[in-house]
Amino acid sequence: MKSTNRLLLAACLGMSIVSLAACKKEEATAQPAEAAAMTAPTGTDDAAWKKYLSDVVPRNMGTIANAPIMYYLPAETDADFQGKYDRLAEQVGNAVQRGVTSGNMVAFGSPASAKMGDLIVASFAKAAPGSFKGARVLFVGAAADNDRIKAAIEPTNADYVFVEAK
Repeated sequence: MKSTNRLLLAACLGMSIVSLAACKKEEATAQPAEAAAMTAPTGTDDAAWKKYLSDVVPRNMGTIANAPIMYYLPAETDADFQGKYDRLAEQVGNAVQRGVTSGNMVAFGSPASAKMGDLIVASFAKAAPGSFKGARVLFVGAAADNDRIKAAIEPTNADYVFVEAK
């Protein structure tokens, strides 16, 4: 009788250890490794740029939990570039004048970094001081445009993040 009980106890313990090991293995495989960051497209293909920006923006959200507000400007070679620039400038200018509440993120990216920089600087000139406190502004573009954009955004008290498109 004692040996039967011992065998049953040993079998139960053995099954528990196997189950525990299986759970640990399942947990380890359930956590996917972070994918490598994409590199910026070298051309002006809108689809490639949008895919790149869709990779960069989530990586730079920090503690922001809300869906980011993303603004994209196509390359200057686009047939309707000026029309798209003007419409985006109006849209961004209106949004910046209203301000962005804490916990939100606004992201800007374009293969035409200098033109996007012009748009951001002009739009943020309309912003009230402190109107982005607790919000994050992300600019993905050329390093040459970073300082002037940072200076334009600074009075709003936004958490400014720059990512060089490379």
